[in-house]
Amino acid sequence: MNGGFRSWRPCLLGGAVFAVCMAGTTLPTPLYGLYQEEFGFAELTVTVVYAVYALGVVGALLLAGNASDGVGRRPVLWWGLGFAAASAACFLGATALGWLYAGRLLSGLSAGLFTGAATAYVMELAPPGGASRATFVATSVNMGGLGCGPLLAGVLAQYADWPLHLPFAVHLALVACSAAVLLRLPETVRERRPLSTVRPQRPGLPPRVRAVFAPAATAAFVGFALFGVFTSVSPSFLAQSLDVHNRAVSGLVVALAFFASTAGQLAVGRLGVGRSLPLGCAALLGGLALLAGALWWDLLPLVVLSAVVGGIGQGLAFRGALSAVAGASDADRRAAVISSLFVVAYAGISVPVIGVGLLSGPIGLEGAGLVFIASMVALVSTAGVYLLRRPVPAGETGGAR
Repeated sequence: MNGGFRSWRPCLLGGAVFAVCMAGTTLPTPLYGLYQEEFGFAELTVTVVYAVYALGVVGALLLAGNASDGVGRRPVLWWGLGFAAASAACFLGATALGWLYAGRLLSGLSAGLFTGAATAYVMELAPPGGASRATFVATSVNMGGLGCGPLLAGVLAQYADWPLHLPFAVHLALVACSAAVLLRLPETVRERRPLSTVRPQRPGLPPRVRAVFAPAATAAFVGFALFGVFTSVSPSFLAQSLDVHNRAVSGLVVALAFFASTAGQLAVGRLGVGRSLPLGCAALLGGLALLAGALWWDLLPLVVLSAVVGGIGQGLAFRGALSAVAGASDADRRAAVISSLFVVAYAGISVPVIGVGLLSGPIGLEGAGLVFIASMVALVSTAGVYLLRRPVPAGETGGAR
């Protein structure tokens, strides 16, 4: 990397803290089947539990998405780590369904505080001239952390004792290590304001951002919606329709989508933002088509391919969207604008997932999935056509200090 490893060390350590927090948000994914057996709830409840997480994210983004621009990045990240630890504690002590709701809500609050603040923080910790690489670090540790969660939980639940407790105990230990790392990292906001000056963030964007925000946010919405369905209902589909009961395999299939997203993000550096957004939309269409085939023919290879192709598309679209809107933002509004993008993205996780859960009763999981796919195809096609006609600027933002 430019400037050597020492100059990149703060950025990479900040990224590691970011990854640990995000891993905790997907940790329960391969365990929902066990919770269904333990507490006796239906498939709709799984999607509602998952959507509670998204509500926590959106709530935190709206209430405090711009807080780190004023009070500093580190104080907001401290709160995020605290919520992550509290979430793990809820799952460790879960004796009824209410504990899962509480744990997911706290996890959502943690992710909501981290997404805008940690993304801006990692970019700002990069050495001068490292803007493009820092954007990749920020987005890839986000998706990489999300992928590590189900993989870690699936392996521990399948091959170790205490499947509903050990993954969260391990995550608590990782959160403690992250807190020790955060103690040693510098603050990047120079002109800090008291917490009393922070106000809830109103939905709205600076005029110069609006032109690129709508198509970029639409692509991010579809990508996150695809991930939402994968993480909430794919373990049930694998077990019920494909007779795959190995929790490590279920976790791996979900993780593949997130890891493929990281590969897609890496490609943005070569393709450029202007081309990555429409190409990301095209790859998302391919992933949705493969998922439709997997649901129609009950084929595991198509599930895996849809995770990989859809993940690459999500990565292209997500990093392209982040780079486009952050590049059009002023430094003092960057975290707020990034948070607005994540509000749209996490709405993609919650609303379609609840819809799939509601439809899975009357028309079955496969039918609900096909309705979801048709809706997402319409959205991403519209965004793709718009981006081909009106490409976004090719520049990327960076870690301005």
